[in-house]
Amino acid sequence: MDQIISKIEQFGIVPVVKIREAKKAEALAQALWEGGLPCAEITFRTDAAAEEIRRMKASFPEMLIGAGTVLTTAQVEEALKAGAEFIVSPGLNPEVVRYCVENEIPVLPGCSTPSDMEKALCLGLRVVKFFPAEANGGIKALRAMAAPYGELRFMPTGGISEKNIREYLAFDRILACGGSWMVPEALIESDDFEEIRRLTKEAVCTMLGFRLAHVGINCKEEAEAIQTAKLLERLFFLQNRETPGAVFAADAVEVMKSPYLRTNGHIAIGTYSVERAKAYLERKEVTFLEDSVVYREDGKMQAVYMKEEIGGFAVHLVRIL
Repeated sequence: MDQIISKIEQFGIVPVVKIREAKKAEALAQALWEGGLPCAEITFRTDAAAEEIRRMKASFPEMLIGAGTVLTTAQVEEALKAGAEFIVSPGLNPEVVRYCVENEIPVLPGCSTPSDMEKALCLGLRVVKFFPAEANGGIKALRAMAAPYGELRFMPTGGISEKNIREYLAFDRILACGGSWMVPEALIESDDFEEIRRLTKEAVCTMLGFRLAHVGINCKEEAEAIQTAKLLERLFFLQNRETPGAVFAADAVEVMKSPYLRTNGHIAIGTYSVERAKAYLERKEVTFLEDSVVYREDGKMQAVYMKEEIGGFAVHLVRIL
């Protein structure tokens, strides 16, 4: 169970999908995979849901597929037989939750009030769906309601879009958000899977927020580093800030006092979540130097270096929030 929840957290966004024709499942799975989100919650709002899950898992076995809008234990069994790995429901149905807990099936029931959250805790849950998120007051309401229940984490769904996804994910009690803006039913119906692929890439980009944070220059010794940083300050008004291992020229250039990784220096790529960015790049077969991980006091990753170099530069991810 924990492994599935961990995967959901790494993805950050779970596409919520409604498909009327099972024959479209493979093309949709491919669009999500190539767009950078190899996961989906297939809603049981159509008779084709179980067959869609079956087809997606057959064509992309490594995709994480869940079943949504699950209302009965019979639907739980149907979804699992088709290949679903987690269950999502719009409300908190004690019968469905107990069945899933007793059978060690990851389940995220919908909760919208403190009473729902207390019931979820009593049933042994530690992760629930906050639904419908925006209609129930959005992130401000969730922050307020979640405060007394420190053991609970949430997957908000309902009204989530590219406009508010970052605001939701900035709350550390949220492990991921469910959303359908990258998989609108109209695009599925019209077979516009290229647009779905584009929207999915855009969603991942918005979530991760990749940007150039700074460039590092390797110097042979401290005196050279100080001289280089002062030149950058004199020419480009990049105010110097010295640290034990480097001199920063504003936040744009880190001048290393001694050579560190690779010949030329390093490139720092900023991201809102080093953990999610690392998982995303690992799915693209990028490897990392695990002994280079730097953690913050709260246990979150602050930085990590890629094993591969780019143009003679080491590359590392760094948290920008």
